[in-house]
Amino acid sequence: QVQLVESGGGLVQAGGSLRLSCAASGRTFSGSTMGWFRQAPGKEREFVAAITRIGSTTYYADSVVGRFTISRDTAKNILYLQMNNLKPEDTAVYYCAATPRLPSGTYYYPGPSDFDYWGQGTQVTVSS
Repeated sequence: QVQLVESGGGLVQAGGSLRLSCAASGRTFSGSTMGWFRQAPGKEREFVAAITRIGSTTYYADSVVGRFTISRDTAKNILYLQMNNLKPEDTAVYYCAATPRLPSGTYYYPGPSDFDYWGQGTQVTVSS
């Protein structure tokens, strides 16, 4: 089993920044992929960003390119999402997720069903 615990959510003003963290524990998978999803009320859970465990190849949704940065500290088993220039439309519950599968090619836009392990979620609210 893999346990994921998010932290760092909160209330920020538009244009501000926030850093989310995801602490991973338990069994790990070589070459696994970790990512962030978000879900706003009444909306489908959507992909935000992903990173491979080995090689640190990153992928982003078009809506966050240039504003969000995904990274990981492999030694500490922590996944990060640095969010800059936040907008009200970024308001959602953000979830950390993991999968043993590895993306191929330059295009990667996974759905929630592509990931096996999930954190409890952390609320991010951006005021206008």
